[in-house]
Order: sequence, then structure tokens, then C-alpha cells
Amino acid sequence: MRVYGDRLRREAPREKLARLGALLGDARAAGGRARHDLLLDALVEAGELAQGVLDARFAAEGADGRSPEGDAAMALAGGVARALWSSWRSGFSRVEWPPGALALAVARAGLPATVEVKAPEGYAFYALYPEAYGEAAEALAPAGARLRVIGLRSVGTGLAALVAAAAGATRAPVTLRPVGHPFARRLAVSAALERELVGDPEARYAVVDEGPGLSGSSFAAVGRWLEARGVAPERIHLLPGHDGEPGGVNPEAAAAYRRWPRRAVSFEALHREAGGIAAWAAPLIGLALEPPRDLSGGAWRALVCGAPPWPPADPPRERRKLLVRTRAGPWLLRFAGLGRSGAAALRRARALARAGFAAEVAGLARGFLVQRWVEARPLPQAAVPRAALLARVAEYLAFRAAALPAGAGEGAAPGELLEMARTNLAEGGEAAALRALEAAAAPLDAISAGARPIEVDGKLQPWEWLVAGDGRLLKADAVDHCAAHDLVGCQDLLWDVAGAEAELALSRGELGELLGRLRAAGARPEAHLAFYRLAYRAFQLGRARLAVGGP
Repeated sequence: MRVYGDRLRREAPREKLARLGALLGDARAAGGRARHDLLLDALVEAGELAQGVLDARFAAEGADGRSPEGDAAMALAGGVARALWSSWRSGFSRVEWPPGALALAVARAGLPATVEVKAPEGYAFYALYPEAYGEAAEALAPAGARLRVIGLRSVGTGLAALVAAAAGATRAPVTLRPVGHPFARRLAVSAALERELVGDPEARYAVVDEGPGLSGSSFAAVGRWLEARGVAPERIHLLPGHDGEPGGVNPEAAAAYRRWPRRAVSFEALHREAGGIAAWAAPLIGLALEPPRDLSGGAWRALVCGAPPWPPADPPRERRKLLVRTRAGPWLLRFAGLGRSGAAALRRARALARAGFAAEVAGLARGFLVQRWVEARPLPQAAVPRAALLARVAEYLAFRAAALPAGAGEGAAPGELLEMARTNLAEGGEAAALRALEAAAAPLDAISAGARPIEVDGKLQPWEWLVAGDGRLLKADAVDHCAAHDLVGCQDLLWDVAGAEAELALSRGELGELLGRLRAAGARPEAHLAFYRLAYRAFQLGRARLAVGGP
């Protein structure tokens, strides 16, 4: 089944340098936790810059190696990492600021005009924090000058810089790009870099990445590569994003993963020491009156829906959610992402709140969107006349179409949706739907030419519509499915029309009324709904199979 997809974008390194400079400038003017949050965003930006530069060189040469621009970008990331780590270790009271010469060296290097940046998944979706890696890395500090830090691109770029800073490594970290099939990664390393990495027979190695995921093959690729060059297993230390096992898709890689010692600090352990996420949100909403209630992993259903039967949930892939009660009332803190991922979610949430479709927004804290908790009942527990529901859905979708346009190249093109749908329907044994898909996709050129991507909602199930005590119909969970860890992303308005039809069980007449209301509101439904309907069905089939443990 095809569900996941990478978030890739083309950026100019000099523009990223300018954004990084602005973040550091704002951090210098701030203090405490607010300054630390800005430094964290700066590390995300610096890591992306280095990843893009290093991958550009990798693409040109076919192997990882040294380059002036790559070394300069990693040195800059290291400077930002030391600033972040000094802030963390001092309780946010002190910062070791990176020298301005580091950014100047990057600007003077032979930078490409543009680079391809891969959004770091852990930072964007899974509440992965570099400071957790720093805590784990401190145990490696005795290695000192003999510690070699290897980060795996993409997210491992900035993480490696932070690990090197926390462990006191005297040599700059190296990053590698595992390539090949996602479940059977391999390395391509230049002879010169190979000699540098394995030249010290007493060196210890810290291998840094998020995951492991379904296979653990990226970690395994590095560990095996080192062992094949004479490095003993006990000198290879893995710093993963969690202390669990790989998903088991590649048993051989999973078995190799278990050979090496590993260290991980959990989200809960990291934030116990820092006073909890509620402390970061306190400047926005006041002090918590009691410990936050964790609503992650489907736990929200008991509070929102009451007694079972409950709506379905996919706990491992849900974003972290906390309910915090303060004198100003209850608030929902939901992880929206670090860096630009969180900023984009905040922008969408504020637009929806101003338009009356979502709850009040207080701001962003430590990557968590802070939003007023509304005491409400979801559909279908709260009865809403179908005519009123249709009118509200049409108003909502028309607003998104007008107010939340997508940027160029965001989201899967219709051709990519077609390939996903073909794969999922074929693997699901949906022969009739597959034949219908081929017929609906026949005018693919016209479908592609007519597509007008917007930041779609993507999650229009009944329980995502909340009826407040005053009768308002509000939309929950509406800010980041257009930028989730899947291949769909931003899509034409018809993706949400197909979603509304399927999830709200619209009759033919109701669908016609919805389309008519959208036209009257200035939205532009096209004649290709059949294609989007089948693509939506195929994607949901893949998600369901993945949720229950299927391939």
C-alpha cells in the first residue's frame, strides 16, 4: 500500500541564510524559553540548509565526501547547536552565541543557486526534540577527541550537530545519505571520507537519526559499513528517536540493529526535567492548575465522545495532544511542528478561528499549537439538521478554497495520485474500483491542467465536526492534514468534496446541493470528481491497512 510521501521543496541557500540570520537576531532580542524556542527553530533551519547543500554535492558526485560548502554549512549548524545546548543546560539563562564568521563562511562558499530540502519528519510530525539527543549524548562525553558523530540525512544533520555539542566532540560531525530501497538502505562514501572516518582504531561512533521506522535499515546500513571496516560492535552507539524496535519489515536489518548499544531519551523524560510542556505555554494561557491530561493515541475519545463505541483511531500516527486547565479555562495543546511546519499550522489555525470555523488560538509554544478547548459534542452524537450541516460544510470548504491557496508544487500531482490509487486498489483486490479509476483518469492531462491545489482539510469524518453548547458547528483537527506525513498534501478542492461525500454519507441530491453552494460561493468545482472520489477511496484504504498492521 502507498500512503507515505516525502515533503521536498526547492530553496535558495542564500534565502535560508537570511531566514537563519533573522531567527538568531530575534533570539538575541528575546529571553528565557521564548529565546530557546527561536534557537530551536534556528537549528531546524541550519540543519535544512546543511542537508540541502550536502545532498547537492552528493547528487553531483554520487558519494558523500568533503566539500568547502558542506563543511561551512555543518560548522554553522554546529554553532547554532552549541547555542541551543548552552541555553538548555543553563536553564535558559545563558547562550553561547555562534560567531558571525560562520555564516559569512557559508555565504562565501560555492553555494548552488538552489537546493532540494526534505522536511525533517520528526520535527514536523512526531514531537522529536534535539535536546533529547543531547541528553542521551552526554554519556558519550568521555570519548572526547575520539568520538566520531555520524548523522543520517535529512533530520540527522542538525541532530548530529547537537550531539557533537552535548558530547564535547572535538571533531566536526559527518553526515551520510543512506540510499536505495527504504527497507534496504546502503551507503556511498568517498575513499577520502572513508579513511577519515575509520582511520582511528580506538574511535567510538555515535550514529544519529530519527526512528527506527518499519525496517531500521538506515541505522543498519551505517553499523554494517563500520563493522565491515574493522570497527567492533561495542564501539558503535546508536542514538535513535525512541527505544523501541524496528517495525519488522526487514528482519535482517532489525537483527543487526540490536547488535549495537543505543541510547534514547523519551519526550516524557525530557519535559519532566524542563517543567513540562504546560510551562512553555504559561506565558500564553497562564499557569496550569493541575497536571496536563494526555489525550494522545486515541485517549481524546473518552473525553469527547463519552462511553464506547468510539470512532476509530490510529494511535502510533496521532499527533501528541494535551489538555491543560488554567484560570483562563481549558486549553488544547497539540503538536503542530517545529520551525516552519509549526508556523504554517499557526497561520492556518488563526485564519480558521477568525472566520469562526475553529476555536480561539493563543499561539505556538515548543511546537505545540495552543487553542481554546471547547466543550462540545461531535457528530453524530449531537443532532444537526442535514440542511444546516450541508450549508456549514459548503461555507467551510468555500472559505478554505478562497483563503488557503497552496504554493506551487505543494502536494501530489494528479499523476501521482493515480499511481497511488492503482497500487492500493490492486493490492486491496478492488477490481471494479480499479476499472472505474482507469476510466475516470482517462483525461489525466485535463485533470492536471484544471487542478488548483489548496490547503485542504483532508479529515472530514463526522466526529471531527463539533457542536458547541451555543449551537455553533466547529471544525476540529483542521490545520495540518494538508502537510501530513503522507503523499497527498495540498490538493484541488475536489479532494475535500470527495471526502465530505464519503465521510458524511452524502446522497446524490446532497452532493449536488453541496456543489451548487460551492459554485454560488465562488468556488470552482470541476467535472473530474469521479477521479478524486476514487483516489480518496484508495488512499483511505491504504491508511486503514496500515493502521491495522497491513503492508
